[in-house]
Amino acid sequence: MSWLSDIFGGGGDIRQAVREGAVIVDLRTAYEYDQGHIPRSLNIPLDRLRGNIDRLRDLGKPMILCCAGGAHCWEGASILREAGISPVINGGDWQSLWRKIQGL
Repeated sequence: MSWLSDIFGGGGDIRQAVREGAVIVDLRTAYEYDQGHIPRSLNIPLDRLRGNIDRLRDLGKPMILCCAGGAHCWEGASILREAGISPVINGGDWQSLWRKIQGL
């Protein structure tokens, strides 16, 4: 996986990560998540991500991040990578990511 596709969440990388049992982490608030989300995704708001590093690391799976528009994924990916979690894919906004996953 190249670093550019890792950052931008290329479709091929999302497909591979899903095949590897990736965990989808939705960085929106609980209220936003309750309004609609990807089934089986974890809701960990960005402001609580650092407090969940050990939990996510223990899963030992690729991470696909999503949020409302994609901007929080950049920060979330940086936090996880700094903690040694890899691969981390910026899935962008949750609705687009859901459409990509459904098409697999």
